[in-house]
Amino acid sequence: MSPLHALTARGTGLLVFGAALLCAGLYVGERTLVAAAVLLLALPLLSLLSLAGVGRSLVHSRTLRPPRVAAGSQAVVMVRVANASAVRPVGGVLAEDTVPPGWGATPRFPVGLLPPRRVHDMAYRIEAPRRGLHALGPLRVTVTDPLACARVRRTLGGPESLLVTPRLVALGPGGPHGGAADLGESPARSMAAGGEDDPVPRPYQRGDDLRRVHWRSTARHGALMVRREEAHHAEDADVLVDMRAAAPSDPVLDTAVGAAASVAVHLQARGRRVRVVTGAGRIAEADGAQGGAARLVEALALAPQAAPDAVGPWALAGAEAGGGPLVAVAGPLGAADAAALAAAGGERERVAVLCAPDAPGTAGAASALARSGWRVLDVRALDDLPAAWAALPAATGGGR
Repeated sequence: MSPLHALTARGTGLLVFGAALLCAGLYVGERTLVAAAVLLLALPLLSLLSLAGVGRSLVHSRTLRPPRVAAGSQAVVMVRVANASAVRPVGGVLAEDTVPPGWGATPRFPVGLLPPRRVHDMAYRIEAPRRGLHALGPLRVTVTDPLACARVRRTLGGPESLLVTPRLVALGPGGPHGGAADLGESPARSMAAGGEDDPVPRPYQRGDDLRRVHWRSTARHGALMVRREEAHHAEDADVLVDMRAAAPSDPVLDTAVGAAASVAVHLQARGRRVRVVTGAGRIAEADGAQGGAARLVEALALAPQAAPDAVGPWALAGAEAGGGPLVAVAGPLGAADAAALAAAGGERERVAVLCAPDAPGTAGAASALARSGWRVLDVRALDDLPAAWAALPAATGGGR
């Protein structure tokens, strides 16, 4: 910052008035006016001199608690400003933190005087409105001299990243079956019970391959039994997420991502291996192991938004072959997208979650999906998903 830019309005006024008074004193030959003018000119210059190097004395640290929050939740940002000088006090300190656009007013803290080797702690709450990795900081500090004639602005440190994940809603025991997860056993537990080639049968579950029926056990128990060795093959589930949106901050996209995250975490908690697929390809995969849900949610938090004319995830559904359920989450669907989605999934149990049921063309797309065997859920807001999901067991394969 140049010396002139470092002057406040008061300092600039003193310089201008002092220069005018000096000219007048020299013109009339009045030594008293000249002395007063020299004093007025010296004050802002001395103020500038008193602030020389003051920015190097200030240091700061930042802590986010927690460093990861769900959209719509609050985080606490704790900032510490310290005077690293051993002898020089720093006065007139004003600290301003940097927050992402649209996150509210800039947090400002009048720190005042910082004696040598002293610190000042500040904290504020911030609400994270949307998913993604957002930068908080850097800290901007303004130091003003005691006469308020000059000021120095410095930027301390760099930004700290806050991960904002999609908001999740809890889904009940309903939803797609399609595998051994409904037994209450994870694939890991099934394998641990008898190993990779364990032939011990289990009761048939909707979605199991009939070729895996163990006929000897079926005759003995009087009910269809399948080989447990194949239970984990039916555990796979795919969640297709349409990340296309026209606006940088689209509430329909936020609803779709939250719905996809809720479904993926729900299926993973029931022991299934879950794959999350967007138009850019597979972005996450997790089984029932600990930490799998966190990976799924984090991947959806960081998934980039796609342009409206980008390829939807339906084109990749064929590459994600499996015997478990297929769940597609989308916003507005056109005729071409509906046709591509209707052809995806084959004989798998398929559920379509439409997050923009009132958009033009969505009603026709929903009807086309229902005719092809998809079970369609209309979800206008994320809080509508649990009730719609719970009603799935009563749905039939050919209607809504």
